[in-house]
Amino acid sequence: MHNGKGIGLLPVTMSGSRLALAFENGTVTLPPEGQVVVFGPVAGQDLSALPKDRLQLIQGFYPDHQFFSERGYSVVTQAEGASVAAVVFLPRAKAEGRLMLATAMKLTQGGPVIVDGLKSSGIDSFQKDCRKLGATIGAVYSKAHGKTYTATGGDFDTWLAATNVAGPDGFVTAPGVFSADGVDPGSAVLAAALPEKLKGNVADLGAGWGYLAAQALKHPRVTACHLIEAEFGALDCARHNIDDPRAEFHWADATEFMFSDGFDQIVMNPPFHTGRAADPALGRAFIASAARLLAPRGTLWLVANRHLPYESALSASFKDVSELTGDRSFKVFRAA
Repeated sequence: MHNGKGIGLLPVTMSGSRLALAFENGTVTLPPEGQVVVFGPVAGQDLSALPKDRLQLIQGFYPDHQFFSERGYSVVTQAEGASVAAVVFLPRAKAEGRLMLATAMKLTQGGPVIVDGLKSSGIDSFQKDCRKLGATIGAVYSKAHGKTYTATGGDFDTWLAATNVAGPDGFVTAPGVFSADGVDPGSAVLAAALPEKLKGNVADLGAGWGYLAAQALKHPRVTACHLIEAEFGALDCARHNIDDPRAEFHWADATEFMFSDGFDQIVMNPPFHTGRAADPALGRAFIASAARLLAPRGTLWLVANRHLPYESALSASFKDVSELTGDRSFKVFRAA
């Protein structure tokens, strides 16, 4: 087989995941030499079908980035250099997936780009959209509620142009980041509940694209605000959104972040989803981290969806817990 550029394609023979099986039965193949860029691999994902020494993994989510880095893979947050082929693991967010594939097509000058994804992530509609843009779709391998196929050619400039999203009040967001289309209502409720005399060294755990931190920095007695965010793309947006010398940016897992001095205040609207499933344990981990990072007389300001059972986690880590305000959807806690 050939990819249209005179490069012979080398099948990789392995077994295990859907991608590995697609290689094993010849549905997808790779050129025999050159860099292969891989977009969106997540911790624990089976990459055994791919030539490790030729891979450049693109992963901006800190825990996933660290997972592969610790296992000897070359991992970056943005693609570097030309590649002879690409693999795109389709994410949940449609706009993010489109940007991944468009970038892959640009880096490989038209493919081949191997796309792998679940039906629940829209792999079927994604395939149709690629065809509408003129891409050629090769043989399709279906297994485990998902599909793997190769796309080549097409014009994806319209997808590539959607790098940044104009958010509210001049904020910039990006495809795939939390609340990309506007201010999260929970964050707005928390911002309104912050005391006028908010002061000292502040941290925003899971800062996203910077809305809550920006509101905290409106308080003149705040001496510093540390934005701690695991998603590199969201933190990059925050750097654009906040032009204040008191802001400090940390690309890190908020549940494992270390800081030598205790914070006076922590504000947070913690995530509570792992993939598509609600996972209150994630919010509880954020609460435990806040308790660890606060100074002895520090205060946590937390907003959560009304249905999430965080009261016991707050009581276990804090001496003084009170619900300040809220509505049918959200509740705001102060914990000290």
